[in-house]
Amino acid sequence: MPNAEPPDGGRQSLQKVITTFQLWGIAVGMVISGVYFGWNYGWAVAGTLGFLVAVLIVTVLYITFIFSYTELTAAIPDAGGPFSYAYRAFGPTMGFVAGFGTLIDFVMAPPAIAFALGSYAHFLNPAIPTMTVAVGAYLVFIGINLLGIKESAKFSLVVTLLSVLELLLFMGLIFPYYKTENFVAHAVPVTASGVFEALPFAIWFYIAIEGVAMVAEEVREPRKTIPRGYILSIATLVFLAIGIMLLSGGAGDWRVLSSIDYPLPETLSMVLGRDSIWSKLFASLGLFGLIASFHCNTIGYSRQIYALAREGYLPEFLASLSAKHHTPHWALLAGGGLGLIALFTGHTQEIIILSVLGAMVMYITSMMSLLALRRKEPKLERPFKAPFYPWFPLIALVLSVVCMVAIIYYNHALSWLFFGLLAVSLLIFRSVGVRYIRVSSDKVRY
Repeated sequence: MPNAEPPDGGRQSLQKVITTFQLWGIAVGMVISGVYFGWNYGWAVAGTLGFLVAVLIVTVLYITFIFSYTELTAAIPDAGGPFSYAYRAFGPTMGFVAGFGTLIDFVMAPPAIAFALGSYAHFLNPAIPTMTVAVGAYLVFIGINLLGIKESAKFSLVVTLLSVLELLLFMGLIFPYYKTENFVAHAVPVTASGVFEALPFAIWFYIAIEGVAMVAEEVREPRKTIPRGYILSIATLVFLAIGIMLLSGGAGDWRVLSSIDYPLPETLSMVLGRDSIWSKLFASLGLFGLIASFHCNTIGYSRQIYALAREGYLPEFLASLSAKHHTPHWALLAGGGLGLIALFTGHTQEIIILSVLGAMVMYITSMMSLLALRRKEPKLERPFKAPFYPWFPLIALVLSVVCMVAIIYYNHALSWLFFGLLAVSLLIFRSVGVRYIRVSSDKVRY
């Protein structure tokens, strides 16, 4: 049996430096690009009213999920996040499934955001190629993350604050132009099929907030800081998501916004004119939200790769930390390489679907793990307990299953790709990889 120590022999470890406010910055930063773009594709398939229903369903999913997931993250503050919970509850195979879903979730999010960064830059100056900006984003932010989590957390907090302030300014600018008749104009009948098809785009409003679990080992006083950070984050995101969607839909002809990667600058252009100083300024500042999410998701995927490699699920070298900055440098580079492949081979909508499928697998395994651990380890110290147990985790579990079924039904080819990769990876893992798992002393082996 391989040694239970990490590949570095225990000489190096992630640094515990993140405060509650910085954790809020990382959590909101991971998600906030979803308020800037991506969600508007839901209007194209369901109309404004159908998409509103989808957003309300997904909001209930995320509120119940986060209040349940926080119990796991505070009780088991491990960089592995979902795969650590699933391993502890069910053993290596379920741990692998949870890790695979989480990895797809966080590796696929950055290329979608990179596309949007390029589109925003192209909107500002048509002479700037979209792909040049997208690739440049990978180079710049992998470089920033290589400098260390303390520096990364400070940068995350600054750009997240600027993004939130900018979205509040946007809401203030378009509020006088909001008309309910615009929001309900060009009505598309509200149908179950339309609502279900729009679910992945509603999920894009909130997806990746669970990534806070990936930095749990780098948080000061995790048992106090993590619950505070999560609750502040979900409150911020619910307010911004619903406010931006309603006000944008009521500002003009929402159909103009339903198929572009820069809906918010276009909304200001509709109500204030393309030459308005506010339209141009917002398009420029809008890059902050995308930068925040790209940067924070880079933190997320690198810590997940690092944690999976540390436990033997991925090649050992990916769990190496740089001697100077204590950052998982090989994990950062490997995830960046996979993201660049997706960037050059996929489209924004397709990448969003794959990311959301990964998230649903992770949500389902996490809620199953919570229910199982309550039964198997009743004496586990739980600094935060899910309210209204077992109803909150059960609601989150059922809604996650509903969302996954809906995504599969409307996206056959991408679903075959996702589950085909999962099946092949799982077969390889069961045949070869399971013997290399290293079990930390605080994990239960089955």
